[in-house]
Amino acid sequence: MMDIQTLFRANSSHVDAKPMEAYMKNQFTFLGIRAGERKKLLARFLKEQGEPVDLLGLVKILFQEEEREFQYVAIDLLSRYGKKQPSEAISVYEELVVQKSWWDTVDGLAGTVISNHFAAYPELIPSYNAKWIDGDNIWLARTAILFQLKYKEKTDAELLFSNCEKWLDSKEFFIQKAIGWALRQYAKESPEEVRRFVKSHSLAPLSKREALKHIGEA
Repeated sequence: MMDIQTLFRANSSHVDAKPMEAYMKNQFTFLGIRAGERKKLLARFLKEQGEPVDLLGLVKILFQEEEREFQYVAIDLLSRYGKKQPSEAISVYEELVVQKSWWDTVDGLAGTVISNHFAAYPELIPSYNAKWIDGDNIWLARTAILFQLKYKEKTDAELLFSNCEKWLDSKEFFIQKAIGWALRQYAKESPEEVRRFVKSHSLAPLSKREALKHIGEA
């Protein structure tokens, strides 16, 4: 029985790995497997082996692997099967956010995995959101700001604006970008609310530009 690591390493490409590593500022080693091929390989693995018996255990192992594609595969698996996980899985997701942290994995976890988990277990939101947004880890703060990206009309606007307010003074690019992105997304549902928030607060130029990108200051 071939494990997922062996399958992926057998399909690596040194030629493709170099530009992928360069794009991520050479912070991570890559196998050189692009997104489309990654999804095909994962589909092949699941067809042959079936759904992982211990999904969270496998995901933790994949996050320990050196090559970046394994973290992407872990997030792909959680996106596919995460809705079957118990509420306690949030502690694993929290661990993953702060492992090998960069925008690529954090955004996948925040925007899909944790987003879906909080939608299934909304009682978790108050305590974890407070912990993350009031802490000093920028990736957990980014997660708190971004987890409602897909909530549309179900967005808790008060929570969104409160989260943004707490990090408005941050000089971190990834926080400023997250604030702008979250506001821009919510502006699709309530442009006037977003305009009012932007007008009444001092946002970093990047955050303001992103927030008003599709609605203007009008």
